[in-house]
Amino acid sequence: MFAVTTQQEIPLLGGDVTDGVVRVGDTVRRPSRASTASVHALLRHLERSGFEGAPRALGVDERGREVLSYVEGGSAARPLPGYALSGESLAALARLLRRFHDAAERFVPPPGAVWEGGSNDDAAPRLIGHCDVNLDNVIFRDGLPVALIDFDMARPTTRLFDVVTTLRHWAPIADPIDLEPLQRRLEVGPRLRLFCDAYGLAPRDRRRLLDLARLRFDRSYQVMRARAEAGGGGWTRMWAGGAGVRIRRARVWLETHQDELHEHLI
Repeated sequence: MFAVTTQQEIPLLGGDVTDGVVRVGDTVRRPSRASTASVHALLRHLERSGFEGAPRALGVDERGREVLSYVEGGSAARPLPGYALSGESLAALARLLRRFHDAAERFVPPPGAVWEGGSNDDAAPRLIGHCDVNLDNVIFRDGLPVALIDFDMARPTTRLFDVVTTLRHWAPIADPIDLEPLQRRLEVGPRLRLFCDAYGLAPRDRRRLLDLARLRFDRSYQVMRARAEAGGGGWTRMWAGGAGVRIRRARVWLETHQDELHEHLI
C-alpha cells in the first residue's frame, strides 16, 4: 500500500473505456477492477522474465487504485504521425508482440484468477494475451514502438487472436471511410505480410488469420453492444460514437477484399 500522496495528479487521456487514469510522479494510478490482481500477477511475471515492454505493477494506493510505473514515451496522437504508420514501426510492433507472447506463454495464473471477458478464438487458450493492442496502447520512443500499456482486457486466448486484434488497428483492417487520411494510403495486404514475417507467424496461422478476423468482428460487435447496454461509461460512449457501425463496415470491407489479402499472407 502506497502512502498518501501529495503530488499533483495529471489526467492521462486517450483510452476509450477506463476513466480516472492519472499520472502521479513516475507512477500511473488507475481505478481497480476485479481483474486487477490477476493483471498485476502477469505484469510481475513479465518483469521477472526480463520483458521490458510493459509497465511494472507497484501495488495499490490509499484510495484503492492500482499503481503502475509510468512508461516514458508517448502513444500516437491524432492526427496520426507518419512514424506510427511506417513499415519499420509495424515490424517493430510485431517483434514487440512476439516477445510479449514468448514471455506470457510461460506465465501460470494464480488460483482463482479473474480476467475481463470479451470476444475470443474458438481454439483452446495457450497464453494470457493483451487483447487490446490498439493505437492508444502502444508507447513509442524515437519513432518506434517500445512498450504495451493498458492490460485491462488481458485474458486467456491464442497468439493468433492477439495478432488479429493488433492487425485490426495497425494494418489496418477497416473500411477506409473510418480511417485518417494517412492510413488510407497504406497497402493493407503487404502490411499484413510484413507484420506476420516480423512476428514469425506459422503458415497454418497465416491461412486462418482472415477467417478469425471475420469471426472476431462478429463477436466483438455483440460484446460491445452488450457492454454498452449494461455497463454504461466508456462502452456506452464508444457505442454511441459509432463503434458498432465501424465494426460492421470493417467486416464488409474484409469480406470484399479477403481473397486479395489472403494472397499476400500465403
